[in-house]
Amino acid sequence: MRAGEEAHVPPLADRLPLHAVEDRTVPTPAGDVPVRIYSPVEAGSSGVLVFFHGGAFFLGSLETHDHVARNLAEETGLTIVSVGYRRAPEAAFPAGLQDCYGVVRWVAEHGDELGWDGGTLAIAGDSSGGTFVAAVAAMAHDDAIASGQSDCITHQVLFYPSLDLDFDEDRYPSLRDNAVGYGMETAGLKPFNAFYLDSGADPADPLVSPIKRADLSGLPPALVVTAEHDPLRDEGELYGRRLAEAGVPSTVSRYEGAGHGFVQHFSWIPEFARVYRETAMFLNEHRLRGVQG
Repeated sequence: MRAGEEAHVPPLADRLPLHAVEDRTVPTPAGDVPVRIYSPVEAGSSGVLVFFHGGAFFLGSLETHDHVARNLAEETGLTIVSVGYRRAPEAAFPAGLQDCYGVVRWVAEHGDELGWDGGTLAIAGDSSGGTFVAAVAAMAHDDAIASGQSDCITHQVLFYPSLDLDFDEDRYPSLRDNAVGYGMETAGLKPFNAFYLDSGADPADPLVSPIKRADLSGLPPALVVTAEHDPLRDEGELYGRRLAEAGVPSTVSRYEGAGHGFVQHFSWIPEFARVYRETAMFLNEHRLRGVQG
């Protein structure tokens, strides 16, 4: 399956051109993590968005989501740091999550190496990458409280996130309503996530199923993008509502006619391509309001 995904990656000459794209390795407490850094324009400094690719914790890579990162860079004007975290089953939980958090901490502590302007430090991810977004936002918040410092993350963007890895079909109506016929099917959720769950990821753990976190207050402003025909639609929308109820500025945006994975596979369709503009608008809106989470 990994090879099949990589085979569909377009050649470099056919990809969206940017000012600079650089592969490098970032040192973190969990070890060295490969990243790809996208600079949309030549600029002295800018905000940063750290991106976590999806793929049920065992698929996806810097290459399969290269086009997503390029589009995010062009539309937002931010420096994008895409994380090549360790995947299951080779790396047991919480290896991938530690890699993602480690890169965010590195950006916060060594942002001068990226030309970070000290302002926006957003995190974004699709599907299981959205799981990591929610978990990393919680980790950063808890660490900030424990250390008495300010939270380093200013925004979180979750594209059709997987937030409850207890795949009980009676838990959310969308698991039944969108069970078959729309690409990713409900019956496939358990086997697709088995590599991750069998590696020690407990669905009852809020770092595995972020919707189970009891207190969502104090987390950074969130944009939660869902897809009409996605089995995971309702848990994403519930998470957005719970954030709002906890006092977190939260926007839930459902894309009608879309299925799970549309940002990765179908964002070239005009009505879906606006997801990049919406992301940029969300980041700009909260930056102008001075909201820092």
